[in-house]
Order: sequence, then structure tokens, then C-alpha cells
Amino acid sequence: MSTLDNRSYYDEFAGWYERERGKGYHRMLDDLEVGLVERYGAGQDVLEVGCGTGLILERVAGFARRAVGVDLSAGMLARAQARGLDVVQGSATHLPVRDGAFDVACSFKVLAHVADIERAMRELARAVKPGGWVLAEFYNARSLRRLVKWLKPPTAVSAQTNDEAVYTRYDTKAEIASYLPPELEWVTSRGIRIVTPVSRVHDLPVVGSLVRRAEDLLADRPLARDLGGFLVVVARRR
Repeated sequence: MSTLDNRSYYDEFAGWYERERGKGYHRMLDDLEVGLVERYGAGQDVLEVGCGTGLILERVAGFARRAVGVDLSAGMLARAQARGLDVVQGSATHLPVRDGAFDVACSFKVLAHVADIERAMRELARAVKPGGWVLAEFYNARSLRRLVKWLKPPTAVSAQTNDEAVYTRYDTKAEIASYLPPELEWVTSRGIRIVTPVSRVHDLPVVGSLVRRAEDLLADRPLARDLGGFLVVVARRR
């Protein structure tokens, strides 16, 4: 299958995007991401880059002073707007926000699909004020999730498209560090999907609960978090 540009891919994906959200595996991912945003963004002005249909942004709006979302896809944004969220169309590499407008800028499951990642990280840094926080999620090249993705067949994201139709990059910690502009200091990180072998394990009555508990316990542990399929960098603007 040929690669689609990001906007076309996510417009195509918009119709199926929420089919599995809100339960099991995807609920676990969202909870660990939102929990991290709340840690730094409660009562603050928060920007989500790549907000999609607004599932995370809607939850952030419940504890932030102000929550704004940016997304490339008009199809995704139409659903976020229907939720009454403050969203605008734009690219991660050209954010339509003024310098230092936010206390926290976050991005989940987006940056791995941005080819010009250095520019995207500069834009995230630009969006926050000095002392502000950037929470940037990457796909970890050294993880169980990466191995599973390599072994399994493509996953459908619409009737016509699968998840191999979009540019995707997997990074090591050293590579991620090289993407950060000088004004961002990597302070800590959170690992997400550390021990989950396949997503459907979370649908199993007992095993799913045990795996979920393990994910919660390990997410911030120094040795375990580096194994997360999703590695969220917590960086502070100098």
C-alpha cells in the first residue's frame, strides 16, 4: 500500500478513530497520558498538538485553566468541535499559536508520524513559556510493542486504509534526545505499554486487570519506563 500524506490518512481514519477508545487497552493508554498531563497541567494553560477528535483534550479541559487543541485533519477536528472544544487546524511543524502562550504543551501518538521532528520539537518549545513543560510521546524502538508491530499484519484504520499507510518512525532514547532543541531540558519520562504483549489481553477478565495494574505501577519506575512502547519525554523549557 502506498503511503498517504498525514492529513489524508487522518481524515480517512476519523470515522473509525473512536471505535475501541474508552475501554480496555485504549482506555489504559489514555488514562496514563491524561494522568501525566494533569500532573503538570492542573490549573494551567495546556496545548495539545494532534488532538484528534478531542478524547484526551476533553478530559484535560476538566482540570486545566484553558485547554486548546491543534490538529492537521479537518475530519478529526469536526468531531472535536462537536464536543464543544477549543480547537484550531494546524501542523505540528507550524503551530498557529503565539510564543510562550501556554504552560504545558503535550503531544501523544503524533510525533512518530512527523518527518521533520526537530522542527516539531522547536515548535512545542516555542509554544510554552520559560519554565513551562513539554510532554512529547515517541514510539520506542527498543520495546515489546515494536517487536509485535514488526511481526503482526497491518491493522485497518478504515475500510480502505491500514496503519502502514502513514509515515511512522521508531526512536531510541539517544535519537529522541538529539531531537530536543537547546532550550528544552529532558527532566524525566513515563513509559506506557511496558508489559502488554498484545492489546486484546486487556479484554480478558482477570489477566487484563493484572496487566493494567502492572502498567500503572511500572509507568514511572526508572528501569521499567524505558521499555514502554510509548515513551513520553517530560522536558522543561529553560
